[in-house]
Amino acid sequence: MHNPRCSSALSFPAMDYIENRPYDEIAIGDTASIVHTLKLEDIQLFAAISGDMSPSHLDPEYAKSGLFQEVIADGMWSGTLISNVLCTQLPGPGTVYIDQSLHFARPVALGDTITVTVTVTGKFDHHNHVTFDCRCVNQNDLIVMSGTAEVMAPREKVRRQRMGLPEVRMNDKTSQYRRLIAMAAAPQPISMAVVHPCDHDSLMGAVKAAQANLIVPVLIGPLAKIHAVARAGDTDISAYRIVDVAHSHAAAKCAVAMAREGAVEALMKGSLHTDELMAEVVASETGLRTERRISHVFIMDVPTYPRMLLITDAAINIAPTLDEKADIVQNAIELAQVLQVPEPKVAILAAVETVMSKQRSTIDAAALCKMADRGQITGGVLDGPLAFDNAVSIVAARTKGIKSAVAGRADILVVPDLEAGNMLAKQLEYLADAQTAAIVLGATVPIVLTSRADTVQTRLASCAVALLLVHHKQSGKTSTVSALARIKTPAR
Repeated sequence: MHNPRCSSALSFPAMDYIENRPYDEIAIGDTASIVHTLKLEDIQLFAAISGDMSPSHLDPEYAKSGLFQEVIADGMWSGTLISNVLCTQLPGPGTVYIDQSLHFARPVALGDTITVTVTVTGKFDHHNHVTFDCRCVNQNDLIVMSGTAEVMAPREKVRRQRMGLPEVRMNDKTSQYRRLIAMAAAPQPISMAVVHPCDHDSLMGAVKAAQANLIVPVLIGPLAKIHAVARAGDTDISAYRIVDVAHSHAAAKCAVAMAREGAVEALMKGSLHTDELMAEVVASETGLRTERRISHVFIMDVPTYPRMLLITDAAINIAPTLDEKADIVQNAIELAQVLQVPEPKVAILAAVETVMSKQRSTIDAAALCKMADRGQITGGVLDGPLAFDNAVSIVAARTKGIKSAVAGRADILVVPDLEAGNMLAKQLEYLADAQTAAIVLGATVPIVLTSRADTVQTRLASCAVALLLVHHKQSGKTSTVSALARIKTPAR
């Protein structure tokens, strides 16, 4: 095995400098070793780097039925430990790998503590090569791997300030996506009007959602454009109903009419502007209004936050009044309950934690909390005003002396206006690598209102949310005791 560049798999000991042992300082019988305990993060990181996605290493359920009946590390993970010793200790910096042979005697499982020792067995002066015996033993002193290595040792002494390794955080970027799809696996698919699916992502979002058994799509738009997009993507749409209309405005009008008549159970925005669709939805005589204010919710999986996070309203209500905010909060609470958060914690956001007469957002926050106390808003635990840091960080809340059941544990963030909400959601998506789904609530049917820049996965997860809402409404129940209760929420 030839590898001209050495790399360490582990962090260095707590020293300020790293130095090597040149060829002339090495003697036969010299040894060096390291000790490391296998953690889940080691397995995940090795899989991410190597591309080895074997379920023996990553899927506990599959591993139970395998030869070793538990999750084990890839054998080559132990090989990186040998590289660590050779390239950082003996000989150290400047070492060039020439050859490596390995024999794998037994598996390394989670929690096993591995001691790796290399011992010099030979030296060859004409080209500065050094051979090593390599042994890896576990906490029971049983050999898990053995072999030999040959390296070209450095000629010159090297002493360098030790470089810190970058922090690596393992994030599962599709955990929320999979959770929503799993929750939606039990109910039957819903009929959904897909409004003007005249670009690749909007059409493929509908097709993928249909293939996942989430929706039965009705494609509404110019027939020629829809077929052209399908041909360009080599996608068969012959199984789906297409309603041929002249343009996007006609598609929005037709979709809303079908929803009002009960011909479809939900809507999904395609490649048209949000205003164009929503103008038809909110039309006083022909739209889909209810007594509740229509509002938008982002459902976000933020890798650095331990729970699903709902942000509202970031797309519909520009500067909502207090009464409108009450409806926005109630919509979000009821959505959270459908998503198996029985009593969601609602943080009403502002710039500060105190009520100030010059900041309307703080007054609205205090009023919303009192409305919840009086039963005007039900189903959740409200607190506000709360600054963003206090809403999501227990440490920040404690530092500021805030005692609250919501602070640091928020399930729902209610923003003061659309601009704040839109910027917050996009910052989490683009800077914190959050995954999103999006839904419009308060109309007679749920509306999947994704951005034209959203991925097919985002559209698919949003369809799953719409399906759960439709079946929850059809059940006629006000809690999650329904078909959803059969599905346990995975721990994060």
